[in-house]
Amino acid sequence: MSTDLLLIIAGLGVGVVVGLTGMGGGALMTPLLVLFFGVPPLAAVSSDLMASLVMKPVGGLVHLRRGTVDKRLVGWLCAGSVPCAFGGVLVARSFGDGERMQQVVQLALGAALLLAVAGLAAKAFVGVRDRGRGAPAEPPRPVRVRPLPTVLVGAVGGLIVGMTSVGSGSLIIVALLVLYPMLSARDLVGTDLVQAVPLVAAATLAHLAFGDFRLSLTAFLLVGALPGVYVGAKLSSRAPGAVVRRALGLVLLASGLKMLGVGNLALLVAVAGGLLVCVPGWLLLRPVLAARFAPRTAPATGADGRAQ
Repeated sequence: MSTDLLLIIAGLGVGVVVGLTGMGGGALMTPLLVLFFGVPPLAAVSSDLMASLVMKPVGGLVHLRRGTVDKRLVGWLCAGSVPCAFGGVLVARSFGDGERMQQVVQLALGAALLLAVAGLAAKAFVGVRDRGRGAPAEPPRPVRVRPLPTVLVGAVGGLIVGMTSVGSGSLIIVALLVLYPMLSARDLVGTDLVQAVPLVAAATLAHLAFGDFRLSLTAFLLVGALPGVYVGAKLSSRAPGAVVRRALGLVLLASGLKMLGVGNLALLVAVAGGLLVCVPGWLLLRPVLAARFAPRTAPATGADGRAQ
């Protein structure tokens, strides 16, 4: 089977995962290109960012139409992320053009992938939290924006995305969850998707100028990824998304450790431990979380006004 056909199949698979889960594009595509296709890390990052730039606006427009985007947060995040995403490429380039620079990018990518695993865990927590609270009795209060921390989150996220292409759909959402715990899961995802568009655009522009962008590589990825995203989105209402996210977390864990040079034995032990956490551990923890965030109801009262 030719390499070009394998790239199309890889793009298709990643696209389906993105459509199903809303994340995993950069976190899956970049290590896939490096580990299985032998693409240099910087070239993989450059090509993946260009592919993401084509796919990201689709989900962002859907959330804008549904009104599940906090535009104030988007503005403050972009104030930090856009210049730092551009600067992240320059930081990677500052290590030179040779093997050392590629090694720095690969190590940064490994660390970003492990952080992405934390992002998946946080998104699962948000889902349980929102289901436990149930439908609100009244419209939620406007979120009080914290400009400085939000700009700093955007700046750190932009720097990581510029260097590794990972983070626009996983790392930043974790920080938003910590800063704004009252945001619903839909608003978190919508805000993150929309702010990712200018962030990825800035990083892509920098990679076109200073990175190692390869048009043919990106084209074959998009041939598979675009229909994959559409199919994944269609299946998202039927497929067990929680199972897909747990499997994605294990893949990201293994990829991140491999990027950091972890040996095969230690890698197997880590993945086995992650499997235990993802399945039995989560089954035990989920009822506790659901009970913790369950809505409190007022006790029933009798005719005399006393609680029954």
